[in-house]
Amino acid sequence: MDTKKLWKMFTSMFYLSACTFGGGYVIVSLIRDVFVKKYHWIDDDEMLDLVAIAQSSPGAIAVNGAIVVGYKLAGILGVIVALLATILPPFMILSLVSLVYDAFIANLWIRWLLEGMQAGVVAIILSVCLDMAMPYCKQKDRISILFFAIALCANSIFNIPVVVIILCGICMACIEVIWQRYKR
Repeated sequence: MDTKKLWKMFTSMFYLSACTFGGGYVIVSLIRDVFVKKYHWIDDDEMLDLVAIAQSSPGAIAVNGAIVVGYKLAGILGVIVALLATILPPFMILSLVSLVYDAFIANLWIRWLLEGMQAGVVAIILSVCLDMAMPYCKQKDRISILFFAIALCANSIFNIPVVVIILCGICMACIEVIWQRYKR
């Protein structure tokens, strides 16, 4: 990857990290918008695989997402560039906020602003889930759609830990691969 593309990756990741509120799932959808839809550097299936890797790795999904995308695009140098671009904005913002934390938290307008942002974050996360599910709906992959619905209910209604759901998903995928090979 040439210097121009590395710079473009850095500025894109930096901007996304600086302007994204709501956590890792939000930034992952925006990374997809930039690198899949805008630049066409990654295709949709690869992005879903990268998100799966980022989710299954320990740590913050935004940082993990940046790492796997950076590695995919430019190897180790891409990891370093994407990682710096992703962690610098929150580091700088939190450093500034920590200096004026007491005045910041006591301000009624700031509190209302943050509460209003929470509603927007819910909508963005729902949009991410729908975006990730749409390729499976278009392919009419009933097993994946069913597992998505079961996983959603298991976590949100029955409070089954995400780790258990991920492990069940891994087992299901292994069974499906074995079944596909057996059918041949």
